Amino acid sequence: MSTVVLDNVTKIYPGGYLAVDRMNLRAEEGELLVLLGPSGCGKSTLLRMIAGLEEITSGDLWLGGQLANNLAPRDRDVAMVFQNGALYPHRTVRGNLSFPLEIAKADPTMVKQRVVELSRALHIDETLDRRPGTLSGGQRQRVAMGRAIVRQPSLFLMDEPLSNLDAGMRTELRMEISSLVRALGVTTIYVTHDQVEALTLADRIAIMNRGVLQDIGTPAQVYNDPATAFTAAFLNSQQLNLLAATVRTPQNQFIMLDFGPHQITMPWTDPRAYAVSQHTGTQIIVGIRPDGLVPVPERTEGPTFFGRVRTLEYHGHEWLAYLEAGIPAVNVPEPPDRRQLNGTGGGGKARSMMRRLLNGSAPAEEEEPQPALAQSGTHRRADLIVRLGNRPVWRAGDAGRVAVDVSRLMLFTMDGTRIDPPRR
Repeated sequence: MSTVVLDNVTKIYPGGYLAVDRMNLRAEEGELLVLLGPSGCGKSTLLRMIAGLEEITSGDLWLGGQLANNLAPRDRDVAMVFQNGALYPHRTVRGNLSFPLEIAKADPTMVKQRVVELSRALHIDETLDRRPGTLSGGQRQRVAMGRAIVRQPSLFLMDEPLSNLDAGMRTELRMEISSLVRALGVTTIYVTHDQVEALTLADRIAIMNRGVLQDIGTPAQVYNDPATAFTAAFLNSQQLNLLAATVRTPQNQFIMLDFGPHQITMPWTDPRAYAVSQHTGTQIIVGIRPDGLVPVPERTEGPTFFGRVRTLEYHGHEWLAYLEAGIPAVNVPEPPDRRQLNGTGGGGKARSMMRRLLNGSAPAEEEEPQPALAQSGTHRRADLIVRLGNRPVWRAGDAGRVAVDVSRLMLFTMDGTRIDPPRR
């Protein structure tokens, strides 16, 4: 087994394109760490630097306590599974599985035995004498996984191995990858842009955007207690409600979140109250998941929003309602894209937030926040997305009221960083 430590690692491609910006990350022995983020955020580049397929521009990479910046890929004891499998087309499944051991000049009897045992564990024992071109996509990925596993490396690197498969096959192989990796106890770094894969597979998730680490923690931590608005929105299966509100403290009796036609109050006993009160008189971003809004009768007391139902969407297992409530909606705040500035780097606020998060220190005073992007003026956008379950209680055009679970509100500055420090 092996630990992986990235210490201030940066990758700049020729021409000044900044792919990874001063990354600090650690994967513990035996851990399954998932790198999650949108396409082009630097996940695969980071994986390829660990494998030795890309040079590190600056910073240090440590594998098992050894500085690995200048180690050749063959000396890193790393096995990598690619998105397309990358099998040898002229070799049978048996030949693909045995190839790493043959190169290592392992005992032929041991090679044969290990290949048979592994093929049974991966449910490909009936395909041992077939060539890759005759296999299904799922079978090819099983063979690719087997070829990586067979020589028992100290580190697995998996670059979106399930992205080319259909939904049913992804679910099946996802469970197999999880059980195999944990049974072997090998440190694994897994790259994906699929939130479901990340949440179901990972011991911890590291979320990236534009080459910058946005958040890191267990699946429950990053989902329920996200460090940035980007993390909260990216991990949401439906679109996250991100609403602009002004913080007020009327006669210092309570905290009021003023959404314009609606107001929500927080008592001073709320553990977030003091941090939020520091933003009195300014706008903040309030995040609410669709299942944090519950349809209620018209005369319900307590924190509620009301509006008119513009449309309903049927998703098979549930309905979603789009409720026009007159609340200003904002887009997900993005860090400035400075990746073309000849290596000067960007994402300073996200890095600052992550440094405080990893060190367990309180947030320092930030620079003046940038306003969130305004919503599009060419299309009407419903202000609130409400999860209704499998039976809709409204029809399009109805007046609707929803109760707001104040304990589930996520509060961010206008640049997307958390107002109350996330717990890690």
